[in-house]
Amino acid sequence: MRKFLSLSILFLILIGCTAKDTEVMNLKGTVKGLKKGVILLQKFEDTVLVSVDSMLVDGNSNFSFSEKIESPEVYYLYVRLKDGTLRDDRITFFAENSDINIKTNLKNFGSAAVVTGSENDKTLKEFLRLKERYVIKNLSLIEDRLKINPRKDDSAAIKIDQKQSKLISSKYFATINFALNNNDTEVAPYLMLSEVYDSNIKYLDTVYNKLTPKIKDSKYGKELESYIVDRKKLDTNL
Repeated sequence: MRKFLSLSILFLILIGCTAKDTEVMNLKGTVKGLKKGVILLQKFEDTVLVSVDSMLVDGNSNFSFSEKIESPEVYYLYVRLKDGTLRDDRITFFAENSDINIKTNLKNFGSAAVVTGSENDKTLKEFLRLKERYVIKNLSLIEDRLKINPRKDDSAAIKIDQKQSKLISSKYFATINFALNNNDTEVAPYLMLSEVYDSNIKYLDTVYNKLTPKIKDSKYGKELESYIVDRKKLDTNL
């Protein structure tokens, strides 16, 4: 009987420890080439970027943070070098309560970052690859514009303007469609707030109404709802 009770208590303790681990973000990673400096874990609070934690690096390029995430949201990693200067680039990732790993190097801190362990971040990166295609197309149109003389060839400049306008519209609809197809992730309301906040209110409404109950109750789901209410009030007063 005592043996059974001991095993039961041990089992409950193990369950408790496992549950506790899933309630926080265990962030680990390495910055190759970083010998001395400070790694800052940051996020936005009321439109202000604040540091929620930091770690001193002195000879070991590995880092780790443990942070309770109330609702999945975008976090940032910055590096302050030993001379006190803050790197211009940063790592943007979608934080959630899971084991997340980030690997990068000091030279290409932001662009070389590889993030694993976050389902939301995986979805966000999928969108960013989609967005990059529109960025490349727009750069191509900008190059075309630089090659012409608008005073001598006004019609060519007008055509490029029309193409850019269509490209912007296409990008907006692609973003809205991506949000609709990922309505069960926190990425969906985040994209509506960060990428297409100035789109027609009916599209914001459509995406919000398609969100799952869990996502509507998330940080960005609530912010999207509040933003839609404010937009409707503003439109009414115009």
